[in-house]
Amino acid sequence: MSRLHALATRALHLLDPEDAHGLTLKALGLGLGPRAPAPDPILATRLAGLDLPTCLGLAAGFDKNAEVFGPMLAAGFGFVECGTVTPLAQAGNPRPRLFRLSEDQAVINRMGFNNEGLEPFARRLAQRGPGLVGANIGANKDAADRIGDYVTGLERLWGLASYFTINISSPNTPGLRALQTRAALEELLGRLATSRDGLPDSGRVPIFLKVAPDLEDGEVEAIVETVLTNGLSGIIVSNTTISRPPLISRHAGEAGGLSGAPLKVLAQSMMGRFSAVSAGRIPLIGAGGIASGADAYDRIRAGASAIQVYSALVYAGPGLVTDIGHDLAARLRADGFASVQEAVGAW
Repeated sequence: MSRLHALATRALHLLDPEDAHGLTLKALGLGLGPRAPAPDPILATRLAGLDLPTCLGLAAGFDKNAEVFGPMLAAGFGFVECGTVTPLAQAGNPRPRLFRLSEDQAVINRMGFNNEGLEPFARRLAQRGPGLVGANIGANKDAADRIGDYVTGLERLWGLASYFTINISSPNTPGLRALQTRAALEELLGRLATSRDGLPDSGRVPIFLKVAPDLEDGEVEAIVETVLTNGLSGIIVSNTTISRPPLISRHAGEAGGLSGAPLKVLAQSMMGRFSAVSAGRIPLIGAGGIASGADAYDRIRAGASAIQVYSALVYAGPGLVTDIGHDLAARLRADGFASVQEAVGAW
């Protein structure tokens, strides 16, 4: 990370977290973000038919309204996931709703799917250039038919996004995580599969499911089998947690989803569970608590074919992806791997 970007990141911490994030988006839109060199070829991989220039991606939540996917690709991410977007614009939960837990290198958010809605999102995606940009879709808080909202999002953005992620794991929309139960998930994925099969090039656009790290025994097996039955392309493990490992920040008691360093152990464990159950039948994408090349390498060896980062950027800035990439490439070579694919699940 350049000295200038490091100073900017520290300065932003003097502001309210949500205001700082908004200012970051404006700066990126003005071309003030880092520009990374071409990634190390050893980091390139193929995921669900997508050729990633590097296995390191940006998780949803950073670019909710598809405003800065270009600058984030230029910063060195191999793929950028925008959203979560809902059919209708919604304000989300009352502020304050985003908290830095600096002493814990963590974040708690209860944003509540605040976004501008599908139409502005779609217009921006329609103007995108090269690079892999995904759309993370969700349901409006007051939707009469939540599953219908996912279908609407898929159909409106079809042909505009490189891939889709079905977000049923945010803890900040009441009742949303209930869609992870087997019966609800079968209905959701079944309706989405029916919609997808009626769209052009239906087999060429991957659809991933993003799950919570707070799953009970038996739920992992049910999710894997339902995903496979309905022909989805992969599973993102995982979203934020509603659990609270030991924390020291004064914001530790805030309600919402916890992300960042304290999530790492839980997300790593959940990746191991999904890897064991899926047994190579479906790709897995690792997210949660990844802040270094060592973290990324551990998640890959636990079964992840690709990685997503977000909360660590709050503390290190967008140039962190380059540092992670350098370290990950060195670790792969040190252990004799010629590619990311060779290291997947190789404990």
